[in-house]
Amino acid sequence: MSTPSALLKVMIDAARKAGRKLARDFGEVTELQVSKKGPADFVSAADLKAEQVVFEELAKARPGYNFLGEERGLVEGTDKTHTWIVDPLDGTTNFLHAIPHFAVNIALERDGAVVAGVTHNPITNDTFWAEKGKGCFNNDKRMRVAARRRLDESLLATGIPFMGKPGHGQFLKELHQVSGRVAGVRRFGSAALDLAWVAAGRYDGYWERDLKPWDIAAGGLMILESGGTISSMSGERFDPHEGTLLASNPDLHPQILQHLKAAG
Repeated sequence: MSTPSALLKVMIDAARKAGRKLARDFGEVTELQVSKKGPADFVSAADLKAEQVVFEELAKARPGYNFLGEERGLVEGTDKTHTWIVDPLDGTTNFLHAIPHFAVNIALERDGAVVAGVTHNPITNDTFWAEKGKGCFNNDKRMRVAARRRLDESLLATGIPFMGKPGHGQFLKELHQVSGRVAGVRRFGSAALDLAWVAAGRYDGYWERDLKPWDIAAGGLMILESGGTISSMSGERFDPHEGTLLASNPDLHPQILQHLKAAG
């Protein structure tokens, strides 16, 4: 068992505080589901409130750090070497539809490299966290990627481009290449939790395109710290600001990559 550092504690506390607010709001969303107006405006407000909580908690603990958030964009601080990267509600569509699969996502980038990450699901109370060189944990339990070596026994996760996003044709080609060779493919609607679940050994691999750094910066570190392999979809070095990725264990990664590349 590892104890999170003072820095990680700040991140975990901020994620859990925002998560408590989201959990309360989520209770109201389940009621709003049956109304004609629907909960869309309410959810947008919940998202903004959650980011405000995270912003205030992190600024209080580490004044001067840059802050890159999904809602407010980049807020420059006096310390240019550090940047918080935050998605206050990853899995908004799930939240909107009263599906309890979403997370508060916080990463810290130092001199261009992610050094710490937290992904917190306030409904299940899973708090996944990692610190560079110190391993990956869910609450106080060490996480490792799954040990499967055979593609036909593997369960993979992905994301499907939604309305208004390009890449549907490419996605279908990739799905065609992969789905007939694996035990199953899941689409659960939260990139942050997809990565955390690969790190925890629940999924054997995950691929997706056109993601934002606040979706994947924390999870990318979790994959590495749980013994996994992560790259771009072309097999290059993973960069959360590039937005495409394949994460898996070291045995399956080249096998999945080969089939994704075959999709062209």
